[in-house]
Amino acid sequence: MDFLIANWSLVLLALVSGGLLAWPLLQGGSGGGLSAAAAVQRINREKAVVIDVCQPEEFAAGHVVGAKSIPLAELEARLPGAVKNKATPLVMVCASGVRARRAVATARKLGYEQAEVLAGGMKSWRDANLPVEKT
Repeated sequence: MDFLIANWSLVLLALVSGGLLAWPLLQGGSGGGLSAAAAVQRINREKAVVIDVCQPEEFAAGHVVGAKSIPLAELEARLPGAVKNKATPLVMVCASGVRARRAVATARKLGYEQAEVLAGGMKSWRDANLPVEKT
């Protein structure tokens, strides 16, 4: 007990470090996003709609097969027209996952509670050797 009192800063550091290491697990795996394999399962089993929030030139260079292109800046205006049923699961995709996280926040604000991000974006999709379509 004397050791804990005398070294309270080390104990605090150990607790904070452990908490930071455990945080991704508490968030549901990879920081709250879907892995490429989990996204494929969501698409196949739950008929999730893939929304690519990249710019049109990025979308044309390569995107998930069957994805709908709605740039992030236009998402709030165009998503309700593209996906009418708000209960439909959505998988938001961009190049790295950063814009897609903002897209998930926008989609949830619009009432799409099952919107999720593809963790790692198109990079993780390609790394998993999943099909990519070019237009």
